Amino acid sequence: MSIPARSWGVLAILCGAIFLEGVDVAMLNVALPSIRADLGLSTGMLSGVVSAYVLGYGGFMLLGGRAADLLGRRRMFLLWLGVFLAFSGLGGFANEGWVLLLARFVTGVAAAFMTPAGLSLITTTFPEGRHRNRALLIYAGTAAGGFALGLVIGGLLTALGWRWVFFAPVLLSLVILLAAIPLLKEPATERPPAGGFDIAGALSVTGAMMLLVYGVVRLEHPSNGLPLTVAAFAGGLALLAAFVAIERRSPNPLVRLGILRSTPLVRANLVAALLTASFFGFQFLVTLYLQELRGWSTIQTGLALLAAAADVALAPTLTPWLVNRYGNAKVVVTGLLSGLLAYALFLGIGLDWTYAAMLPSMLLIGLMFAFVYGPLTIVATDGIAEHEQGLAGGLINTSFQFGAALGLSVVTAVNVAALAAATPEAGLTAMRTALLVPLTATLLATVIAATGLRTRKPTADRVPANI
Repeated sequence: MSIPARSWGVLAILCGAIFLEGVDVAMLNVALPSIRADLGLSTGMLSGVVSAYVLGYGGFMLLGGRAADLLGRRRMFLLWLGVFLAFSGLGGFANEGWVLLLARFVTGVAAAFMTPAGLSLITTTFPEGRHRNRALLIYAGTAAGGFALGLVIGGLLTALGWRWVFFAPVLLSLVILLAAIPLLKEPATERPPAGGFDIAGALSVTGAMMLLVYGVVRLEHPSNGLPLTVAAFAGGLALLAAFVAIERRSPNPLVRLGILRSTPLVRANLVAALLTASFFGFQFLVTLYLQELRGWSTIQTGLALLAAAADVALAPTLTPWLVNRYGNAKVVVTGLLSGLLAYALFLGIGLDWTYAAMLPSMLLIGLMFAFVYGPLTIVATDGIAEHEQGLAGGLINTSFQFGAALGLSVVTAVNVAALAAATPEAGLTAMRTALLVPLTATLLATVIAATGLRTRKPTADRVPANI
């Protein structure tokens, strides 16, 4: 069955949106020192600028995914893309820290509604099978490439002025929005939801996710206000328990709990969280190593990490062929083993390492993302009813985002705890200790993914043979 050209145009727009999200996050990370120098922000305020986005994104993702199913995927995508554009621009004009905090929080909320809407537009535009799988692999490769390329682009823009890190996404958002308005259509099979909206469920799950993400962010400095960190986790878990109780009794639940009985979906979400935990933790450590221990510039650091963006080329070309031949489970496990080798090789890092010594790890990480990110997205949405595609997209993106926050926080906490003195040698020792975090996360992900290899019956772990 041939796919209309318009469908591939829709994919191009949605790939642009997910690239925008990835590049936006990565560019800001590079610009943080310049922002602090210009606005005179404290370390706590600077950390809050990053955490605000994570809180908005992680807190509202599940609500965003269900809103796409209930209120319309096109409507949610366009509305929140406009909000993303407006508040990114506000960040560019900020002269005080609180304005940046507000801008980043609302931008994160906008991404939380926009991203699952975009993913579900793909899964409802392309029929399940070969074409959808290829579309999802292209989409996932673009997302991962945004994170890697954003470091380089952010370094270049920061050299012109940190405000361009906010204004560039405004321009890209505007282009995507103008192209999306005439091209995106609401799926013809969509019907207005019967019954009411689960307000109690929405409030409880959003509060739970925000508190849990806040607790994870606070893990970066475990000795700083430990009671508040414990209270955040306790409050989050209590609200999560309340959410489950509400959903069991609600006639129109925000999240149908039965969807979690899908073993492939649960496995994909666990691996997704561990994947991003390992990558973002590793990326943070490499940035510290290159800039603080080796004295490299932001542009040099971004270029050094560029090799990890190899998935941009591999995800839409090599990965579909491998998935077709061997199935999702084997491709995912192979990718995770590549990542495991990459992190193991980097444990031998020294103060005099050449880039040639680092390059194998960077390339293997690119291979990991090419083989894991896209197939996980396929598994998490394959076999899910059309009216719950937004929910499935919200779940997998929540896992990716929560894992990223967890990886950064745990790596930071371990690195700080292991630092015995303010010397390059002590810094290197602490970094090697912290590198065990991404190594362990990837090992756990590999074990979880390998359980899918034992599946014999045709489930979402394996895609159709005619992909």
